[in-house]
Amino acid sequence: MNTITFDPSRPMDIIPLGRIAIDFNPLEIHRPISESLTFQKYIGGSPANIAVGMARLGKKVGFIGKISDDGFGDFAEGYFRKEGIDTSHVTRCTGGEKLGLAFTEIRSATESSLIMYREEAADLRLSPEDVDEEYIRNSKSLLISGTALCASPSREAALKALELAKKNKTVVIFDIDWRAYTWKSMEEVAVYYSMVGKHSDIIMGSREEFDLMQSLIASPGEEDKAVARRWLDFGSQIIVIKHGKEGSTAYTRDGQSYSVKPFPVTLLKSFGGGDGYAAAFLYGLMEGWAIMDALEFGSAEAAMLVAAPSCSESMPDTEAVFAFIREEKERYGDMIARL
Repeated sequence: MNTITFDPSRPMDIIPLGRIAIDFNPLEIHRPISESLTFQKYIGGSPANIAVGMARLGKKVGFIGKISDDGFGDFAEGYFRKEGIDTSHVTRCTGGEKLGLAFTEIRSATESSLIMYREEAADLRLSPEDVDEEYIRNSKSLLISGTALCASPSREAALKALELAKKNKTVVIFDIDWRAYTWKSMEEVAVYYSMVGKHSDIIMGSREEFDLMQSLIASPGEEDKAVARRWLDFGSQIIVIKHGKEGSTAYTRDGQSYSVKPFPVTLLKSFGGGDGYAAAFLYGLMEGWAIMDALEFGSAEAAMLVAAPSCSESMPDTEAVFAFIREEKERYGDMIARL
């Protein structure tokens, strides 16, 4: 059963808020970055990837974010426009701030890492003045990325957007999106994550991320069901707790839970799956699908992304995801994705 409703009268389906970055992925894979000589440039950043993913699936997507006033900013804005993403609220920095850069190392299918450059990052210059109530009022949903909460003025912009979304009954989605290198302390993580989590309709994250979010209000070692119940009691409608290769479970306000495991694929890299999962799962919810079907769709797209060379550029359309599911079930059995 799908327990959440999106206002069909609103012209925009989703507005992610937060990080737009640049990824440089190596063309020579399965070697250390010290030996990689050639890199391909892509749009990156979790909320940006989710925006592209949902646009590829046919949803009307906006964005609230800040980009650099240079060639990388031109690339980001042009890429969004090419994908049909509204850029009217993606604005340029005026203080010389730059888009964050991520250089990827793919040593093996299971061993990947990132070298990040985020000093004076453009996305963290998003300010409350950049957040427009009318824009949020015209969207079915607002997605807040946890990275946007790590520094001012971006965190105040995110909190303003949250308040305006609640005021206007826009569904709030919190993608916890923890990145250790962006935070000053674990206490800050817990304070701001829990502040947003308590007012979100949908929360998605790994179990580690949920533990960070509730570290000031709960003892470690709780079962997932208890963790989910805490946030559902705060008012959330759907809680998704992910365990990587062990699968994920969605818990709903009516007391039900639904579990899915990953589709079997040959891994190319260990990152990018979460953004594909989020885009496809949210797409399913917006289409009014049952939770289990939305989870399966998310699991399928996640599998496709970890088997692909990039994140944003490899986001599939709906027909590609359906075809992947059909092929996997023909090969492994009809219930391969279900726990």
